[in-house]
Amino acid sequence: MAVDWIGFSYAVLVSAGGITGYVKAGSVTSLAAGLLFGLLAAVGAYLASQNPTNVWLSLGNAGTSGALAVVMGLRFLNSWKFMPAGLMTLASGLMLVKIIIGMRKKPRKS
Repeated sequence: MAVDWIGFSYAVLVSAGGITGYVKAGSVTSLAAGLLFGLLAAVGAYLASQNPTNVWLSLGNAGTSGALAVVMGLRFLNSWKFMPAGLMTLASGLMLVKIIIGMRKKPRKS
């Protein structure tokens, strides 16, 4: 059983971003979204570590990463500031690519 360290690292990054947004700007929305998406990413990384062949789990992780990539990408395009929107767009996009590549490598049962 291989641990999905990249997935867990991504979950920590997302959660830390939400906490930082709350501490710096007092944004309760950033805190709630960061913790929610971080929790979803952590659960996805844990379940992927338990059963890497679960395609439905991969689709759920892709949805979470894709949603963050789109939302933070739009924020980045509006502000052109790399921190935090650009970093989260880049991290979410890379995570999405990792998930898609992992889905393509998995043997499928018919």
